Amino acid sequence: PPWWRQLLGQMTHFFALMLWVAGVLAIVAGLPQLGIAIFVVILINGVFAFAQEYRAERAAERLRVLLPRSCVVIRDGRRRTIDGAELVVGDLVALAAGDRISADLTVREAHGLAVDTSLLTGESVPGRLDVGEGTFAGSFVVEGEALAVVSAVGDHTRLADIAALTRGRRRPPSPLARELHRTVRLISRIAIGTGVVFFGLALVLGTDAGDGFLFAVGVTVALVPEGLLPTVTLSLAVGAQRMADRHALVRRLESVETLGSTTFICTDKTGTLTRNQMEVLEVWTLSGRVAVDGEGYEPTGSVTLVPDPGSDDEVLLARAGEAAWAARLCSTGRAVVHDGAWVAEGDPMEAAIDALAARLAPHGVPRPAAADRVPQRRFPFDPRRRRMSVVIDGVLYVKGAPDAVLPRCTRADSAHDSLERLTAEGLRVIAVARRVVEPSLDATADDVERDLELLGLLGLEDPPRPAAADSLARCRTAGIRVAMVTGDHPRTAHAIAVQTGLALPDSPVLEGRSLPADDQELGELLDVDGVVVARVTPEDKLRIAQTLQARGHVVAMTGDGVNDGPALQQADIGIAMGASGTDVAREAADLVLLDDDFATVVAAVEQGRATFANLRRFLTYHLTDNVAELTPFVIWALSAGEIPLALGVLQILCLDIGTDLLPALALGAEPPANHTLERPPPTGPLLDRAVLRRVFGVLGPAEAALEMIAFLVALWVGGWALGDGDPPEQVLAAASGAAFAAVVIGQLANALACRSTSRAVWQVPWRTNPLMSRAIAAEVLALGLFLLVPPVADLLGQAPPPAIAWPVVLAAAPAVVAADTVQKAFQARRRRRRPSLST
Repeated sequence: PPWWRQLLGQMTHFFALMLWVAGVLAIVAGLPQLGIAIFVVILINGVFAFAQEYRAERAAERLRVLLPRSCVVIRDGRRRTIDGAELVVGDLVALAAGDRISADLTVREAHGLAVDTSLLTGESVPGRLDVGEGTFAGSFVVEGEALAVVSAVGDHTRLADIAALTRGRRRPPSPLARELHRTVRLISRIAIGTGVVFFGLALVLGTDAGDGFLFAVGVTVALVPEGLLPTVTLSLAVGAQRMADRHALVRRLESVETLGSTTFICTDKTGTLTRNQMEVLEVWTLSGRVAVDGEGYEPTGSVTLVPDPGSDDEVLLARAGEAAWAARLCSTGRAVVHDGAWVAEGDPMEAAIDALAARLAPHGVPRPAAADRVPQRRFPFDPRRRRMSVVIDGVLYVKGAPDAVLPRCTRADSAHDSLERLTAEGLRVIAVARRVVEPSLDATADDVERDLELLGLLGLEDPPRPAAADSLARCRTAGIRVAMVTGDHPRTAHAIAVQTGLALPDSPVLEGRSLPADDQELGELLDVDGVVVARVTPEDKLRIAQTLQARGHVVAMTGDGVNDGPALQQADIGIAMGASGTDVAREAADLVLLDDDFATVVAAVEQGRATFANLRRFLTYHLTDNVAELTPFVIWALSAGEIPLALGVLQILCLDIGTDLLPALALGAEPPANHTLERPPPTGPLLDRAVLRRVFGVLGPAEAALEMIAFLVALWVGGWALGDGDPPEQVLAAASGAAFAAVVIGQLANALACRSTSRAVWQVPWRTNPLMSRAIAAEVLALGLFLLVPPVADLLGQAPPPAIAWPVVLAAAPAVVAADTVQKAFQARRRRRRPSLST
């Protein structure tokens, strides 16, 4: 949406509209200062929220950068370079390593062609393509070359289909948006209802209808918590900043709280639970096995030799070196340094093999002469043969899938037990062999790839992130179910799920193509902790999110590719990878992980829950103030107007915005408690029974009682008694100042009491929230400004209270603390009888 529409939306949602109406009514009621102040609150909050969230939904536009500007075609028998937008169906395109594919293609001729389709399919390993097979726009050519015919362009490509899905998704309203909408409606009904009641009371007491209406408007405006909206926005901004400090970038402020409500996380595998780095962990040979320990693609590492009986370390190391270098000779992928870090160039598996050869070198494995030779023949990988080979100096070197290589070896029986062991450990296994041959230009791969000498098996893995297992365990403690949703092979996905602890003993492993068509049946299959769903398509991920949402879950979905865009849009909280993800995924998401680590998701969930708890804290704080603000009107009505109003509407506005705002913001910055992730996700409303009981049964009455006592004491000192009619103006101003000061002092204690719902004020350390001490100091200064500076005090209709009233004013703080302590002690006693976690 355009920027002006986003900004307008911040000014016209339900609560903002209610404030606009309140401001207009205040002006109608003869209180222009109040109306203007309310308008300023709306504008400041709207601009602030707009500035925080202004990031256009550019997922569809970002798709354009995935398409190359030019490509090579063969037209009329001649090669020519054209703009990718000029491709038409039937064009013959020449592909080479490094090319980005600009249309959907069907391969006509292939020579070792490997294509990375991870952005569209989620498959982390580049796929080999043969004649007759197809690939998609937006893919990369990792290796080899080919000629391919354009089968679809523009809106008819697979990329365009995903773009349409992304554009067609509309985010559901967040739990916070729903709760705030509900809370604001409730407060609106209370405010309007109270205004109507007081209008009726004013008429019963003989007040002129016009004056009664204006009085009712004042009561209604007084009950509107003008400071709630900026406090919510600022609290979410604080939460967003804390998430950014923990490598989670928030794109929508409401997402801060939504994370805390998450009940189901659908996580990708590669790069999120794993490091997205292939590593060779073991080399098995006929003389024993060598365990390799390294870090990523770095050439350094240690080896552990486990020779078979009758063999020795020297022989084992030599054979492991032969296997490693034979595999490297068949590979073009390399481990290289980029920006000071070792990364894969080309196929990650082949880069891991290159790193293996480098790690063996310091242990006495020399670089063979063949490594510097140009192959005489190359038989590229064929998806039907599932192996590849090269001929160098009369020796054929072969690598491939074990079931494609071992049957062609003369001594391979002893390898089968080791093969089963490696695959059971979740490793990807590559078999390596060789044979002396006569180089012949006419020989085919099947002619020469026979009677091979088995050199060994290489076991590779994409290692799990160190913190993944602990993070998944914390999710379960927090009552969050986790599923793996990936485009990878089921066996690979399940192995990682087992290693990280995501998969439970009875957790199912599903494939995208076998998911049931019935949504209810699908929901029953998916709504299980630890489920693994492999080989999923973009439509599958989208449907999974929708199905879980239909079952009442708040769904968080992670993703990094173009294929993840629709699901990220649909999920309650879309989480994109910042380091390895695409622009499309990041633009579609609510949260971007700057380090791609699942542990960061858990940290963000913890902060989200803390934000929800903080919303309840400062809502309790605000509403307690509202009780004290409404009490003078109730007392006036019950006394039939005999007791004057203790507070005016402008004083109430100063309480809501001038003194309460900073402590409320400090409550919104409370850090997560130690037990935040030791309980289920919060599911109750913001205004639950605990909040209402605390506000209207404990904190509010204590504060209101001291407010009215201070007011009446100041009136009594000024010579006024019940039945005397209206007190003198100066006496009323001093008494009103006493009531105002009592509310402020009570709110100071209330802010400290609201920091915890289970611990007493003195049990909560100050150092955990330094903002609170600054906010309280600012509130004291504001009290002095509003009470002791004559122009300001005169505007508000108040004056400093008489000396004898100050002890009552100051007693508001211990009264609130005492009431809070008694309630918490009573709750603790009940918990001991019926153990449960406190909030």
